[in-house]
Amino acid sequence: MGNPDRGLLDWLDEASAERGLYYANHEDGWDFWSYRDLGRLVLTTAAALRADGVRPGDVVALVQRSSPGFVATFFGALAAGATPCSIAPPFAYQRADEYERHAAQLLETVRPAAVVCDDESLERIRKVAAEVGLGEPVVFDRLVTDAEPLERPLPLPKTALLQFTSGSSGFSRGVRISAEALRTNIGGMGVWLGCAPEYPAASWLPVHHDMGLVGFLLNVVVTGFDGWMLQPDDFIRSPLRYLRCLSDRRIVLTAMPNFGLSYILRRVRRADLEGLRFDALRAVIIGAERVDPRVLRDFHALLGPYGLDRGALVPAYGSAEATLAVTGLPPGEGWTTGHPGSADDGDAASLAGTAVVGCGRPLPDRTVTIVSEDGAELPDGQVGEIVVSGVSIADGYLGDAGSASGTSLGGQGLRTGDAGFLRDGQLFVIGRLGDGLKVSGKMVFAESLETLLHQRGVPERRVAVLLGVRDGTPTGAAVFAGVRPEWRRIAHEVLSAWLGDAELLSVEVPQGGIAVTSSGKPRRRVIWQALCAGAHGAQTRPLTAD
Repeated sequence: MGNPDRGLLDWLDEASAERGLYYANHEDGWDFWSYRDLGRLVLTTAAALRADGVRPGDVVALVQRSSPGFVATFFGALAAGATPCSIAPPFAYQRADEYERHAAQLLETVRPAAVVCDDESLERIRKVAAEVGLGEPVVFDRLVTDAEPLERPLPLPKTALLQFTSGSSGFSRGVRISAEALRTNIGGMGVWLGCAPEYPAASWLPVHHDMGLVGFLLNVVVTGFDGWMLQPDDFIRSPLRYLRCLSDRRIVLTAMPNFGLSYILRRVRRADLEGLRFDALRAVIIGAERVDPRVLRDFHALLGPYGLDRGALVPAYGSAEATLAVTGLPPGEGWTTGHPGSADDGDAASLAGTAVVGCGRPLPDRTVTIVSEDGAELPDGQVGEIVVSGVSIADGYLGDAGSASGTSLGGQGLRTGDAGFLRDGQLFVIGRLGDGLKVSGKMVFAESLETLLHQRGVPERRVAVLLGVRDGTPTGAAVFAGVRPEWRRIAHEVLSAWLGDAELLSVEVPQGGIAVTSSGKPRRRVIWQALCAGAHGAQTRPLTAD
């Protein structure tokens, strides 16, 4: 199943009146938009953008929540021959100043011909647009008022999507995704997951992030199956509402980062699940950040008695520069863990710090290799940089956003800046290459240590581990957001066990004070640079067991 040759706008010609998108409302119900109604709104939006001065090859920036208007603006831009670019709305950031800096950098990079927002975002984005010299943003509902739909879409633009990287290593970088790359990535995901119109799907993921946009929304709309759409804050307020949707609507496909599974485990009790069934689920795609095997085990232990098959937990790996999906575990196979090194290497586990979850094998027409610092291909089990080649690789970056991530696009393909290893064709992802420290000749990675802290009871999103050389001294720092005394002791035990004689620091900021990307990843290198510059002087102390 899955149609790898399906065009991005083919669904407009065969839009169903029975299938479509269901949006969660405030009354605990759902508002239905059929694909036929969405298709008409797409062509109306395309006409309105044309009337607003948007021309083929221009960029249209979307600053909107998940909504029918977002779908119409995204596909409407394509139907007008323009390039859509989704920018996080203000709700994704806790602090207004952080959001304004982020949005200003993105808008300055893409210089859109039009900025389409929702009412909620208008005031903030109007201020940012004025600061970077752009025209007045337009609210979607006003844009389409009195517009008549185009008879047919214009030819697709060469760049079908401007997609921003997460910015975990610095400023986000604009990535140019061609229409062919976007089409083949969506088609490849359909083949991997066995997508078909009769399989309903559900998501709470934000549509400004590549996992929520390409991995879910575009996949659902282009394939044409029913999609049940919640807002991220719907999920945060009530993960049980999301689980009831999975059960009541017999959902087959959903997706989330490791954090989402962990959040459900913290907020949902087994007694809350009485009467629910999860046996229809074929694929819970887990990506966007390192996957914790303990969380997978505990999640299955919670939902397994209510029908969730272990093989429905599907770890995957991808990146913005690869459009999205690179590798994925086939539904039903069942996830495994591994350690780097050969089978007789007793110290191999020290490279990763903890067991690493396999993220499956490459999707069709993609190749993954592991290379050393000098670019030589490494054999199975050896840790190096993950390099991706084949279809759906981005055409390049838009401008220079000053990323320190080490990710690059070139003749060798996509050098991801991620560390990992291969075992029998399956990819195991450890963490970012720049977020590691060599100890006794072997690398220890920040994400591995964070996983160990989470397993010892320090909640996700409340700690970030930083590793590097500070003033000539190997250093490990635990950055706590709203620290509790027992967390210091746990962090000291973990970091001292893995980092040898490195200097250990505790940086203590208020809850919500860890700088994160719009998708919630800690911006480790940004925090590290601030630490080295003395910006956290009063908040920094030696990390001890007391």
